Amino acid sequence: MNELTKSREQYKRILNFLAALIMICFCMFGFSHVWYNYYNSKMHDPFWYYGNILMVGIYGVMYMFAAGVFNGFRLGYSKAMGLFGSQVLGIVGTNAVECVLVALISRNRMDLKPIVILALIQVVFGLIWSLLFTLLYTRLYPPRKMLIIYGNKNAKYLVTKMSRRNDKYNICESVSCDETIEIIEEKILKYEAVIITDIPTDLRSRLIKFCFEHSVRMYINPKLSDIIIRGADDFHLFDTPLLLSRNDGLSFEQRLMKRFFDIVLALIVTAVFLPFMLLAAIAIKLYDRGPVFYTQERLTKGGRVFKVIKFRSMITDAEKRSGAKLASENDERITPVGKVIRKIRFDELPQLFNILKGDMSFVGPRPERPELAAKYEETMPEFKYRLKVKAGLTGFAQVMGKYNTTPYDKLKLDLMYIEHQSIREDLRIILATVRTVFVPDAAEGVDEDEPLETHRDRISHDFTKD
Repeated sequence: MNELTKSREQYKRILNFLAALIMICFCMFGFSHVWYNYYNSKMHDPFWYYGNILMVGIYGVMYMFAAGVFNGFRLGYSKAMGLFGSQVLGIVGTNAVECVLVALISRNRMDLKPIVILALIQVVFGLIWSLLFTLLYTRLYPPRKMLIIYGNKNAKYLVTKMSRRNDKYNICESVSCDETIEIIEEKILKYEAVIITDIPTDLRSRLIKFCFEHSVRMYINPKLSDIIIRGADDFHLFDTPLLLSRNDGLSFEQRLMKRFFDIVLALIVTAVFLPFMLLAAIAIKLYDRGPVFYTQERLTKGGRVFKVIKFRSMITDAEKRSGAKLASENDERITPVGKVIRKIRFDELPQLFNILKGDMSFVGPRPERPELAAKYEETMPEFKYRLKVKAGLTGFAQVMGKYNTTPYDKLKLDLMYIEHQSIREDLRIILATVRTVFVPDAAEGVDEDEPLETHRDRISHDFTKD
């Protein structure tokens, strides 16, 4: 890494802070104008100086929280339009809550026009802000020149994924782990960062220490054992450091709290979306007179089989005609109504009843079909680790992955959640799921020309055993 880039690295947080401060100040200033001139002045008992400051401050805190949970201030994390989408969610959410708050305080019928116009102005400013600061960030912090050390064919999938973010990653050279250690170490020192894929453990350990010694940035593709260890607690036996991995999941109190959280949230979401669910059901029925719901056997905690409920998005008896296969991006079996409800994830809403029944949780690994799980376990025995917890309506693999993410990578993501599950983590994943629905950067289909067997057979050479 050249000296200029090194000197700029220390200012990344300052740039993020200044960018966020500009956006926050703009939104707060806009709300203060609307509050002073359109709402507070028309109240029977208007607020005075400190009351006005409090209202603007509350608005600012709500906006910072709403935009923050959707990653609306993280320059470089998303591309410009992804950053803009997060800002839109934060702006809309904040102004919607503020509408309710103002209505309760004023005890009058409030005019929605001023705050709607404010939101539109903020959205336009958010677009300009996202484009300008993303451009500035990419100019100041160009993609790092990187070396990838590969050991199997899994590396090509990782390279393909990273090449989609050429604003962040520039893979200049690759080297096989079969080369001598001297050649690999010599190449590492030529680059700003190194990607270490699933290579043999002894070599990986040596390279990690080498990069640490020479302060070279590393991107490591973890093994399943790494993910399990990351969930361990620090423990000391006198002067000997140990890692304690309990491997017993949530405590009784945590399970009780998670179940209470699932029931309450499922009831709230069902009440809010019930009118839309009725509209979806009517549209499905009117299209081809077929059944509204689609049920299928899936696996949940401990390998128990249950019937998952979904809105039918495909033609009637789709699998009888084409056999069991994963849905592709432009699957001919999907009906016009199905395309709409799948796009906005409404086909999953009936699973709220599975949650209330106790078959599923809001957050957890997506339930897999027994026959497909058995096929995956033929070449990936660790796939059954997903069954240590209840299946979920959404999960870490759904938020971070895509439809064409390999089963092995999905297993890693699911295991990351299992090792770090908590109510706080569940809330974070639920909010991230909302972002994936409204920010279109996370839903890709399987290659149409690739059958299920090919997708499954990737696993046989996609990873090195622990």
